[in-house]
Amino acid sequence: MLDTAAPSAIAAATSVLTTSEWQQRATQHRERVQRYTQSHRARQSRRESHPVYDFLFQYYPYSAAKLEAWHPAPHEALEDSQQARACFGSAPYRAVDGVITRDADALSTVVRQRFSDVLRLLTATHDRAPNFACFGMHEWAMVYGGHEVRHAEIAPLRLAQQEVDALVSSHPVACSHFDAFRFFAPDAQPMNRVQLNRSTVYEHEQPGCIHANMDLYRWAYTCMPWIGSEVLWQCFALAAELRLLDMQASPYDLRAFGCTPVRVETAEGRDEYQRRQRELSARASVLRQELIDVIRGLLVVSRGE
Repeated sequence: MLDTAAPSAIAAATSVLTTSEWQQRATQHRERVQRYTQSHRARQSRRESHPVYDFLFQYYPYSAAKLEAWHPAPHEALEDSQQARACFGSAPYRAVDGVITRDADALSTVVRQRFSDVLRLLTATHDRAPNFACFGMHEWAMVYGGHEVRHAEIAPLRLAQQEVDALVSSHPVACSHFDAFRFFAPDAQPMNRVQLNRSTVYEHEQPGCIHANMDLYRWAYTCMPWIGSEVLWQCFALAAELRLLDMQASPYDLRAFGCTPVRVETAEGRDEYQRRQRELSARASVLRQELIDVIRGLLVVSRGE
């Protein structure tokens, strides 16, 4: 049941949406998200896999149904109605004086600590100088020496294994993202400029990294429903574009999936990769700052901060 008692730490809301307004927004959100979720479900039913877009549902443990569900932006509240209570009838939502909004007192100590950790990582990444010289070598290092070629059954390598190995051996490997580095072939890990581990994430995550920018989607859904579905969608859509570039620049041949290779083994391909990497990083910077501002504000208004 929706708690209507006066809370001590209501998250600030500067606009109130009518029932028809938020229902329209919810419908629009669901329709744009379903371009991805429905095709993902269809592939699941056929036991098929897409090496680009299914990653967004397999690697990131946020269900398609949760992604489709709409939540208001941090500055928005909803007029109190039967329809609103049916959709937003439990914590952290509360009804006060004819509006439904989020109550920051619903944040437990554990959740506040999680948000603080996310804020620390986002801030450290945002303040660090970007590196645009990795050229997607992480995917090549993962299959170095024929080690665990993950997509071999649906997408062969587009170069011979010896050519893949030669490229990894002859180019600097400058991966700064631990969750990519940990999948490197054992023989390729010593080639990386820095030996990464879980404890040094805050020291090396940087805003030019396509995986760090893809992970903005992770940090957005980690902070749901406080972030709201608009920012969540923008982070997801950015992650989809980043994943596409990631796999286009990989050693896999994905032309059967409509993905034109970005041939980072050539100077032209490296130029294309870096140009797109910079463009996507600029978009990620805006979203990262937005996440920082919302989480910081939430921790300030919540109890115990």
